[in-house]
Amino acid sequence: MRRTFVVHHAKSGIAALNVVTAAVEGRVRVVFARDRAAMVRELRASLRRGEVPFGGWSFYSPDFAAMAEDLRAVKAEVGGVTHVAGGVHASAEPLQTLRAGFDLAAIGEGESTAVQLLANGEDPRSIPGIAWLEGDRLRSNGPGERRPLDEFPGFNAPAGKWNALEITRGCVYACSFCQTPFMFKARFRHRSVANVRQHIRWMKKDGIRYMRFVTPTCLSYGSEDTSVNLPAVEELLAAVREELSEGSIYFGTFPSECRPEHVTAASLAVLRRYADNRDLVIGGQSGSERLLRETHRGHGVEEIVSAVRLSIEAGFRPDVDLLLGLPGETADDQAQSIALAHTLVSMGARIHSHAFMPLPGTPLGGARPAPIDARTERELQRLESAGAMHGQWRRHRQIAGELVTLRAGRR
Repeated sequence: MRRTFVVHHAKSGIAALNVVTAAVEGRVRVVFARDRAAMVRELRASLRRGEVPFGGWSFYSPDFAAMAEDLRAVKAEVGGVTHVAGGVHASAEPLQTLRAGFDLAAIGEGESTAVQLLANGEDPRSIPGIAWLEGDRLRSNGPGERRPLDEFPGFNAPAGKWNALEITRGCVYACSFCQTPFMFKARFRHRSVANVRQHIRWMKKDGIRYMRFVTPTCLSYGSEDTSVNLPAVEELLAAVREELSEGSIYFGTFPSECRPEHVTAASLAVLRRYADNRDLVIGGQSGSERLLRETHRGHGVEEIVSAVRLSIEAGFRPDVDLLLGLPGETADDQAQSIALAHTLVSMGARIHSHAFMPLPGTPLGGARPAPIDARTERELQRLESAGAMHGQWRRHRQIAGELVTLRAGRR
């Protein structure tokens, strides 16, 4: 019987679902559902055709509660469907995910797992990367197989589902608040230049004339360690420019960033030569040397200031990430971060504000956020009012509380 993969193509899991569906495109029927009503409609249609439908879900931890509610609504309307959840939350919290009603949880990288489960029709209990419940006990065969990025498409071109292209997976820095190195391991795997070229050709056939990249640290492309391989970065960007011709290249801006210590006159010259963006995202995170050390950032405050100065001299406008509420953060630490923010703004930078969220699967996933004190809040508001700061720190603080509540309910 033919399998159908009906994916909940909404919220935070869209890019992951594009990649997973691309891995099985042409071997199973793939349907994209924009919301839970569409999921119900498409799953019913698949059952009427006599197919074997699978529901596909992917989400980040902040969206877990909403996705679990959508699942309950879908299952109340349609039975006889196997629902598979993937993404960083399912990987970090498979037991919680399964107890929410998902039948299977995909742990780790999903491309190979999807091929085995959907295209090959293998028994889920024999596939690496699948977790399930036996009674109330979690069972699995470990994480999914980690394969070279070139083996699978970075978006679903046949379906016209485009997203920023992932050029690097994993991260050697292992910052204690970030899920990336703990989801994909603390090492880099890079997509080849030839493979990037092919993706651009696919996009151009659909009339798309710009390219954005997904990477935890853009100037680490081609490197195996903490060093910058600038010839590899330039080779990549030169190839992209050749393929795009008059199109636009966005590199070192959302959804990627530059590490402060990687920002040098030489690296900025390469970005200036090939990239069209003049905003540059720099991951500063804190003005506290102590917190930078304890979260394993791998740089200090001096490197942040230097990166901003050099970026401005090269004609870029730095957009510096600032993370408040880290576990153990004191009033003095917060004062140091605010002082740094004022220094950077006076130099010509803009601040992108965040509040710490205890993300599952990270070393700080079990920690409580430090409160952001009233004085710091007032300073953040002043910076926002002056147009010197933007960001979602209030929303992040709310999500952090929700994650703490979810963690308490898991026990």
